[in-house]
Amino acid sequence: MDKIKFEIEFPIHASPSMLYQYFATPSGLEEWFADRVNSRGKVISFLWDDSEEEATILVRKNDEKARYKWLESEDDESYFEFRIQVDDITKDVSLIITDFAEEDEVEESKMLWENQIDTLKHRIGA
Repeated sequence: MDKIKFEIEFPIHASPSMLYQYFATPSGLEEWFADRVNSRGKVISFLWDDSEEEATILVRKNDEKARYKWLESEDDESYFEFRIQVDDITKDVSLIITDFAEEDEVEESKMLWENQIDTLKHRIGA
């Protein structure tokens, strides 16, 4: 079954440089995304309770975005990305999540991201 690409935008009251650290560094990701995060070169390991998932770092652009690809989905075009967008006029900061999910799992995936981002907002006091 093909995965469907989706994006969700979250307004976040934080500077782009501070926000970037929370999704581009192991210590930042441990604050809200996974219990433990280890990085070895281009491969990053995410650990939750008794499970471990590994991803390849595809893109890191300082204070702008980070894109990862789960190793288990090497055969498809999917990835997940954190992208910071700053409104030119208002200077409001948004975090845009891009991810892929099976058609019948898109809503569940969006809800999972909403919960994760709520945790992130709580951690940074946004």
